[in-house]
Amino acid sequence: MSAIAHPTPRQSSGDGQVAWLDRTRIFLQPIAPPSILGLFGFAGATFIVAAHAAGWYGNAASPTYLFPFAAFFGGVAQFAAGMWAYRARDGLATAMHGMWGAFWMAYGLLFLLVATKTVTVPASGPFPELGYWFLALAVITAFGMLAALAENLGLVATLLTLAVGSALLAVHYLTGGSGWLHTGGWVLIASAICATYTAGAMMLEGTFGRVILPLGKYSKLANRPGGVVSEPIEFPGGMPGVRKGQ
Repeated sequence: MSAIAHPTPRQSSGDGQVAWLDRTRIFLQPIAPPSILGLFGFAGATFIVAAHAAGWYGNAASPTYLFPFAAFFGGVAQFAAGMWAYRARDGLATAMHGMWGAFWMAYGLLFLLVATKTVTVPASGPFPELGYWFLALAVITAFGMLAALAENLGLVATLLTLAVGSALLAVHYLTGGSGWLHTGGWVLIASAICATYTAGAMMLEGTFGRVILPLGKYSKLANRPGGVVSEPIEFPGGMPGVRKGQ
């Protein structure tokens, strides 16, 4: 809910920030950091599917049981996080969660069709259609990783391993060979671990109101356990009372 404050005007000052504080301000409606949901959803779906790709468990019938979890836990949850990230004016999170959420829903739909024998996929060997899916994901995620350099190292590690793992799976599905599949699965497991840590650190900071686990931000205070790094008012964005990002 938005609230409007009408403080008593102070004497004029050359300080633009004080002048803004003296004016009517609109406060952002309450919104939790969407990336907590998005990263946890991504981490869960990626870990389950990547562990199968790495050869940890499963058989040829396993994708039939994987698609509901991938489609809803990774797809719906992460896509919703992307739309809420849009409300938080976080372009990077909007792109990454929206894109990967849409992918997980498409992945789930594909293997639902496989389970119902509506379509068939190669049991082994190249599968170029899916290979190009992962190729597109790898390229876009790599750009997200570059943008994340302005955020924190936790997010950089998540997107870097995600882009590399996606590229390895693209090579596997385009050319065949179980080695590419298993290696890509292991790298994506690393991405899921990084995503879990990043989301957990964000959640703990939100509940405790201070840093609990460092995320590798550029500010020393932001990486110091017990430090308070949240800014309630976003003056650099030109919108007093509105905080940009998460």
